[in-house]
This record gives sequence, structure tokens and C-alpha cells, in this order.
Amino acid sequence: MTLTTRDHAMRMLGVRLRAAGLSTPELDARLLVQGVTGASDIEMLREPGTRMSDEEEARLAVFERRRLAGEPVSRILGMREFWGLPFAVTPATLDPRPDSETLVETALALLRETVEPRILDLGTGTGCLLLSLLHERADAQGTGIDISDEALAVAASNAARLDLSARVSFRRGNWTDGVGGRFDLVISNPPYIRRGDIEALEREVREHDPLLALDGGEDGLDAYRALAAAIPDVLTQTGHAVIELGEGQGEAVRAIFESAGMAVLRIVPDLAGIPRALVAALPRG
Repeated sequence: MTLTTRDHAMRMLGVRLRAAGLSTPELDARLLVQGVTGASDIEMLREPGTRMSDEEEARLAVFERRRLAGEPVSRILGMREFWGLPFAVTPATLDPRPDSETLVETALALLRETVEPRILDLGTGTGCLLLSLLHERADAQGTGIDISDEALAVAASNAARLDLSARVSFRRGNWTDGVGGRFDLVISNPPYIRRGDIEALEREVREHDPLLALDGGEDGLDAYRALAAAIPDVLTQTGHAVIELGEGQGEAVRAIFESAGMAVLRIVPDLAGIPRALVAALPRG
């Protein structure tokens, strides 16, 4: 029987992760220990002396090796928190990032006066954007589109976990192809990395996020061109599109949407002050 406690294991793992140069060693260590023990945040604080089992120690050692090899904690645990909600992640999905919560916050403000809004999520991945909105708006209905069957299966499982399956549907498609009707909100986090920049991305992203969700073409703007051309056909006259931006792409994407005949209302920064969400609408004469 092991004598190692959760607290000791967490502190020692944090020391080793810090020595390896990882950016958030203490947080990573806590999440990994919680992942193998099932301990809640409160239990970690109130019961630091709880001993780990031999099996838990063995699993933690495996998790440590994977983290030191550059695998993100969310990939190791198969779960990422986004908007305070748990989302399963797999190799078929982009790992949800806190920056994208700017889109959810922006969209909720835009929908404040809309009753029973219809929401369309293009390139839904884990479904984190759409499902976070549906969680906040009990009167909303949503549709998520993705080109990957594997990603759609993950999104559907996340909807079931959050008890949202009755208000959402997921289907395979290339952007808006085959989408019927119009929506009060269209939201999307498209691939926007320049193809030539992918090899220079952080190891956690380059080796573990699906290429399909990263590659924005030679200039990083291919998906924006497709979205700007497609969204007018599925947006209501009073609706809005909220589109995630890559760093430094705001004005280029603005020009693309305006050239497609849409009105760009504003660009919203994330908490770091980086322009993150473009808000567009149909012209309102």
C-alpha cells in the first residue's frame, strides 16, 4: 500500500513539471492528480492527507510521462472545462480555449432581446460554443455543422452530458451546404492558421489539435472567405454573425466580410486585449 498522499503527489509532480519548463506546472499537477483520484476541488483542499492507491500512483506516472512528452492535460484527461462546463475532447476536435469564451459572451449580449433564438454553429467541433449558448438560453434551439463525423460524435456526446440533446441537432456538412432556414445567430471558430506557420505552433497545438481545425490556407483566410459568402443566405435580417479571429487578422477579415456585402458592426477584444470576435450582420437600410 502506497504512503503517498494526494497533496504530496501534487506538490512533487508540480516540481518536476516546473523543472521541465512547462508553463503551468502547479495547475497541471493538480488536474492530473484529480484526474486519477476523482477528487473534487473541495476534497483536494479539505483532505490533503488522503492516501493514493497503488493503481492511482501508477496511472499518475503514466500521465506524467505523457505531459512531459508535450501532450496537453485536456488531451490526457479527455476533458476540458469551457464556460464552466465539462466538454469531452478527442484527437478529432480542437481543444477549446478560454479566448473563445469571448464569442459566447458577445453572442449572449446580442441575443438578449431575441425570443426563442435559432443558433447555427459552423465547424462545431466539441460543440462548446453552441452548447454553452444553449446552456445559458433555455429557450434557444441550435444546429451544429462539421465536416468530421468523429467530431460530430463528440459534440453529440457533450450535448447528452449537458442534458441539451433535445434542443440541438448535429449534421455533417461543408459550412452551410444543405442548411435550411435562417438563424438569429451564426457563430464559428474557423481554421485560421497560415499553412506555413503550423510547424511553428506550440507543440501542444501542432501535435495534438487536428490539422483540419487549424489550416486556414496559405494566408490563413480561406475559411473566412467561405463564411462571408455563405452566411448571408442563412442569417435573418435582424440576426448577427460572431466569428473568431486569429491574432492580427481583424482588418483583413473585416474587408472580406464587407466585400461580401455584410456590415461589420464591431470587433470585440478578448481579456488580453487581442481582437477576437468579429460581429457582422446583413445591411439594414
